[in-house]
Amino acid sequence: MQAYAMTDVGMNRSMNQDFIYFSTEPVGSLDNLFILADGMGGHNAGDFASRFVVEHLEAFFGKQYPDKDVHGILKEGIRVVNQDLYDTASRNPLLQGTGSTLVLATIKGSVLYIANIGDSRLYLLREELKQITKDHSYVEEMVALGKMRRGSRDYMEKKNIITRAVGTGRNVEADLFATKLRPGDTILMCSDGLSNMVDEFEMEYIIRSEDGLKQKTESLVEAANRSGGRDNISVILIEPQVSEVSV
Repeated sequence: MQAYAMTDVGMNRSMNQDFIYFSTEPVGSLDNLFILADGMGGHNAGDFASRFVVEHLEAFFGKQYPDKDVHGILKEGIRVVNQDLYDTASRNPLLQGTGSTLVLATIKGSVLYIANIGDSRLYLLREELKQITKDHSYVEEMVALGKMRRGSRDYMEKKNIITRAVGTGRNVEADLFATKLRPGDTILMCSDGLSNMVDEFEMEYIIRSEDGLKQKTESLVEAANRSGGRDNISVILIEPQVSEVSV
């Protein structure tokens, strides 16, 4: 397995409120771990929230949980950290309204396990680049109800309104996914600083290039900045390198 990650403040922001972590080595009961969070809630609160989520999840997952399966570990970790962030923010007026998106992944054998809250995304590149996670956003809810067209002016103006985040309530529900990996697959995790600035055709073109993972990651960030870089940009690229016989 190979992976590379990068976070960048972008062209317009003075502070990076994204936070990332990855390990291709075991973390507690997990064989590897990839986490990306995009904070929200004011100048300092967003920075606090994303860092809090990532560092506390890393600490939670660092322990052994022999009685839980992978999704059970992810679900419990998110439940605990969400409540910890909510309680912490509730005690500090400067942190009121703080919260964070979250997308995390871990691979066991040839199975990719994913959890997400908010609009940070995970894509899988196989025959084409496909978004696996589903955005928890106002516009996607309106699209699902048939009340808005994806890509319309109204959609573009309101696409940053998220409907679910870590730390904004005492309880939060994460979407959980599991998908079987194949040889040659590449995984892309990103904040909306990439997905709002670079279309999926360009993302796929960059990931399919002959460059190494580091250069591909840097090229994705450069593409977002070249398009305006209106937000912080975070990218994690993973090449699982599974074989057909992996279980």
